[in-house]
Formats: sequence, C-alpha cells, structure tokens
Amino acid sequence: MAYLIGVDLGTSGTKTVLFDISGNPLASKTIEYPLYQPHNGWAEQDPLDWWHAAAGSMKAVIAQSGVNPKDIKGIGISGQMHGLVMLDKGGNVLRKSIIWCDQRTAKECEEITAKVGAQKLIEITANPALTGFTASKIMWVKNNEPEIYAKCAHILLPKDYVRYMLTGEFATEVSDASGMQLLDVPKRCWSDEVLSKLGIDKALLAKVYESPEVTGTVTAQAAELTGIPAGTPVVGGAGDNAAAAVGTGTVKDGIAFTTIGTSGVVFAHTSNVSIDPKGRVHTFCCAVPGAWHVMGVTQAAGLSLKWFRDNFCHDEMVTAQGMGKDPYYLMDKQAERIPIGADHLLYLPYLMGERTPHLDPDCRGVFFGLSAMHTRQHLLRAVMEGVVYSQRDSVEVLRGMGVQIKDMLACGGGGSSPLWRQMLADVFSCPVKTVASKEGPALGVAILAGVGTGVFKSVEEGCAAVIRTNEPQQPVAANTAQYEKYYKLYTELYPALKSSYKALAEIK
Repeated sequence: MAYLIGVDLGTSGTKTVLFDISGNPLASKTIEYPLYQPHNGWAEQDPLDWWHAAAGSMKAVIAQSGVNPKDIKGIGISGQMHGLVMLDKGGNVLRKSIIWCDQRTAKECEEITAKVGAQKLIEITANPALTGFTASKIMWVKNNEPEIYAKCAHILLPKDYVRYMLTGEFATEVSDASGMQLLDVPKRCWSDEVLSKLGIDKALLAKVYESPEVTGTVTAQAAELTGIPAGTPVVGGAGDNAAAAVGTGTVKDGIAFTTIGTSGVVFAHTSNVSIDPKGRVHTFCCAVPGAWHVMGVTQAAGLSLKWFRDNFCHDEMVTAQGMGKDPYYLMDKQAERIPIGADHLLYLPYLMGERTPHLDPDCRGVFFGLSAMHTRQHLLRAVMEGVVYSQRDSVEVLRGMGVQIKDMLACGGGGSSPLWRQMLADVFSCPVKTVASKEGPALGVAILAGVGTGVFKSVEEGCAAVIRTNEPQQPVAANTAQYEKYYKLYTELYPALKSSYKALAEIK
C-alpha cells in the first residue's frame, strides 16, 4: 500500500492526517500551542512550537495507524498564511512570529502604499496594503527592531519554517507567497519592483515553487524526530484556503466554495488572473499550477450567529444540552418557521467592520425594519439571511470580474446547516453541495503530495480520484425571486449609512 501525509498548521494547533491514496483518513493527531499577545492588537507564536507539534503529530499518526513508514510516498504542508518567521545565518529563530491576525502595522501599510503607489501595488500584488499581510510585518521589524532585522538572513512563512526543519531547504510556494505582498501575482515570482521600493533584500526570501512540486526531502535528523524515513519527498503544499480548495475539489473554472466559519469566505477558482482594481477581494495564485483564486471575506459570518446564540438563545442552549444536540440545530428549526425576509426585517452583519465589498472598519451591525410584531425567531432568521446577503456581495464582485460560478460547495460550521445551505442555493441561484470528507486542508496537501510524487498525474486528476460530494441542494426559483427583492434593499443600506458609521466612530 501507498500512503500520503497532510500536515495542517493552524493558529490553535497543528493537525497531521495519514491518508491512503483513495483519500481515506487512517490516523489523525492534533497538537495545540499557545498564542502570545504582549500588547493589545498584537498576536505572536513561537515557530518552534509549530515544529514540535508537526513532528509530534507525524510520529503519532504512524504509531496509531501501524503502517510501514517506508510506504509513505510524500508529505504536503498547509498553513496559516501571512506570518513572519525570521532566522539568522544559522537557521535559528530571531523572534516570535508575528502572525496573520496581528494589527500593529497600520503605519507600515501607509508607508508601503506611499512607496509603491496604491494602484501599482494592486497591479503587482493583486491586493491593497493590509495589516495582516507579511510585507507590513517585515517593515515593522525593520522600523522598530533594527537590531533583529540586521541579523536576519532568511524570511519564511509558518508552514515553510516546518518545511525547513523537515528538509533543511528554504522554500515556499506560490499560494502562500501571494499573501506576503511581495510576489508578482500575475507572473508568479518575487517582484523586484516592490522589493526595491521597500528596501527588502531578495536574498532573504525563499525559492518559489508551484504547490505540487517537490521542494526537498526529509533529513536524517528530522527522520529521528518524526518517524518519517529520510529521503521522503516534501512538496510545496499551500496556504490554508488554497489547500482547502484542493481538499474540496475547487480546482476548475466554475467551481467555488463558501465557508461560514467565524468569518466567511467566498472562494472561486479561475484559470485567468483577475484582479479587482478597487481591492475589495483578494487574488492569489492557487495550488493548481498556472491558475489563480479570488476570495471575498465577510468579517462576522458565523460570528453573527454565535453572538445571537450567546446573548439571546440561553433556553435553546440548555434544551440542546439535555437532548444531546447542538444548539444550532434547534435554532435552525426555529428559523425555518419564519418566512423568507423575516416579515420585512433585514440584518447587516458588520459586527467587526467589513472587508468585502466595503473595506470599512467603522461600519457596524444593524437590524433594519424592526417592528412590534417581530419575535426573537424573526431576528434569528434575519441574522442568517443577512450573512448570506453579505456573501452574495462577494459573489457579485467576483462575477463582475468575469469569474464564473456554476457550482458551489458549502464548508465550515455553517455549511453543516441544511437551512443555511438552502439559503445559499436560493440567494446565489446555483446548486450548493458539501464534501464527504471533513479533512479539508490536510486532504488538499496530501493530494498535492500525491501529484508531486507521481501517485496522480495532476491536481485535477487527484481530486477526481479522491473527492466525493453529497447530493446538492438545488435553488428554488420562487425562493430566489423573493430573496432578490430583499437583497436589492440590503445593498442600498450600507451606502445610506456610510457617513453615519463614520460619525458614530468619531464620537468620543
């Protein structure tokens, strides 16, 4: 038998899954680690924690499964994007990694925009300067910790540090590198123009590969720690969303996925590079060689429902615990009793500001149309519908860029709700289905490892062999027509409130 390993380096922990070549998970192990927040808005992690978790979880899945390690054909690594790992000449970590959710770099974003130019930055890196991206973190260290920057010999992303510890190679791949804001996304290589204008030495950066390419092999030292035989190939892997795309089969034009987690994502595959000149959505190289993906983000998708649950659904939580059910199951049943449009009640899900399409940190949540007839169940239905309208906003931006969406997959916690899936199908006016496997990114990079080691001829072939989907929920024409009236009104509310949001934020 032949086996593949997928390592998924997340923010709360690293999960390693051992698969057979049919994509069946044989063993899984997650090892958690801390997040450090030395100041308000800062977020850091220790790269050595990631390595110990990756090595320990690899050793554990081999022990659990009882497979012969020599039958493991390859390893793929998925990881949280945008984190900054700085190493000295000896490969030692110079400081804790500043990770994706850190917000300290607002001034550096202004500096990057001024030095490169707002339009030029979007043309080259496909995105405006954002605090989450790696370039602004590099500039922050350069500006605030010059003694550390002076010692820096290598800059890596989180998963690429684990790769270095496994193989001794300084390497990255196009999907994760796209989130550094230093890559020429259309050309899939480092941008000499951006690096020059920011004063960052290209020699600090790793070699860029395509996601399925072999980037190195496990060293003898790493073999002792992981139980993986020396010489086992390690492929490029992918950033977390690009890996999830492979793990759900979102690898051809016309296919997209919607994730309703804490935040929400609408992610579409495209064979042609397409960049929004307004920077409302992210365009990155994807894990399929020569292709890209475009991604819109809703800040408070599942978070909106969790906020409602925690503040207004105590009875459901108590009842669900007694029944051994998820509270969201009972909330779904209550929302189903309310008609489309929640009897003329709309919800704007801007609890944490918004990314797509407004790029407005000041906007906030709104119930619009509230009357004395409305019950708690009406508010619940309105919250669920408002989240779907916000994700339709992302779909509309993508469609305006020429990205076609004919087939939609639903992922994340919200994707497990039949009611929310039907809302997505009706509001997007396309079939919505789920993937049988729940392994997502880990399965995605295991497929990439299979491509790199010759188990599959291509990413598309690997997905066709491994990914299985459940029956889709079809849009109901009458529902779509009804939702369309409310969505049109929904799109008129933010422009009407924009100046009021700003005024509210300025009140001391």
